[in-house]
Amino acid sequence: VINEGALQAELELGRTPIREALQRLEREQLVTIVPRRGNFVTEISINDLHQIFEVRMETEALATRLAADRGTAAHWKEMAQILDIRDWKATSDQVLIDIDEACHHIIYDAADNRYLQETLSTHYTLSLRLWYLFLHRIGDMRTAVREHQQIYECLRNGDADAAVRSMKQHIQRFQTEIQAVMLGATARH
Repeated sequence: VINEGALQAELELGRTPIREALQRLEREQLVTIVPRRGNFVTEISINDLHQIFEVRMETEALATRLAADRGTAAHWKEMAQILDIRDWKATSDQVLIDIDEACHHIIYDAADNRYLQETLSTHYTLSLRLWYLFLHRIGDMRTAVREHQQIYECLRNGDADAAVRSMKQHIQRFQTEIQAVMLGATARH
């Protein structure tokens, strides 16, 4: 349950901005608003997981293919800078999540299709929610970022097919890991 009054007090905001924020979160499928009953964090089921990743697999592949064709040296320079990690062991999970998110958003930008970018951003947010929900039980986060290094190399070289294969493997590995955690099959390494 989301308590509007508590949010108003904690954030020191009025009723209108809180309601507008909740309505936006509802559009992003993160909150469910039930008239006269309240606001609730949207539940996540294994079926939701499959549906989110069905969409992500194809849209991320499309964005990656378009990015390989349309991306600029500036995109790949920015991605290289984000992926330049000196000390992997000292890097927190939150920093690794931020790197993953930044890499995806660079690819979305490089794809240069605002409609696709909007769809991808919505579905990435839903996936990110899964990551935060199960972070304490997910294995090594460094694998996801290392996969981005491979995707980056393919994109920088203009190899769309290899970039798409790498992106699909990245998405599939994440889905498999989240699904295993949801079903109680794994614990953090």
